[in-house]
Amino acid sequence: MMKIAIIDYNMGNLFSVQHACEHVGLDPIITQKPDEIIECSAAILPGVGAFAEAMNNINRLGLSSCIKDFIATQKPFMGICLGLQLLFTESEEFGNTKGLGIIDGQVLRFPNESKVNSIIRVPQIGWNKIYRKDRIDGLKKWNNSPLLGIENNQFMYFVHSFYVKPQDKNNELTLTNYEGIEYCSSILFKNIFACQFHPEKSAIKGIEIYKNWAKKINKTGEVND
Repeated sequence: MMKIAIIDYNMGNLFSVQHACEHVGLDPIITQKPDEIIECSAAILPGVGAFAEAMNNINRLGLSSCIKDFIATQKPFMGICLGLQLLFTESEEFGNTKGLGIIDGQVLRFPNESKVNSIIRVPQIGWNKIYRKDRIDGLKKWNNSPLLGIENNQFMYFVHSFYVKPQDKNNELTLTNYEGIEYCSSILFKNIFACQFHPEKSAIKGIEIYKNWAKKINKTGEVND
């Protein structure tokens, strides 16, 4: 079994992610040690909570450069919920806070109202569909993505008040509609797969995502997508 680093910055659903990894045959370790993280075959950045506090913890623990260095190795990297948002340039949560800056784009709060509903319930808590769309420019087609490996319009479990807006829409893997607002619910960027939903809390289809991610980790630690 290849060792998988679950990055611990004192915020996140670490043990549910650990159990999901073990269920699909991976060998996860929960760690905040940069040398251990770099040595692993793949890494996961989970997270639940406030963006600014998370970035403070990451910087305080010296994990910012470690995460960037790991991603630069081209080994598989997964971000979950807040772990997705932290990869972006900045978040407007509690004022503008700089993120890791690995993916160009912003983290925005759901508005209080939309064209569909006069009042939007925030945070979004519960099950919602993820779906894929072909980009108009045809540069990248997300339908039948072998990384997700699941049917379109499957339900996943969400808990969040903020969502990501990638600068380059070609990095969007799936979309989700909440109260009339269509937003990016997962991204695929180089060796990074990251999602706003919690696959480890999303029953059988969520575990399938972990299974398919594990299958894409070959002997050299690369994603064959």
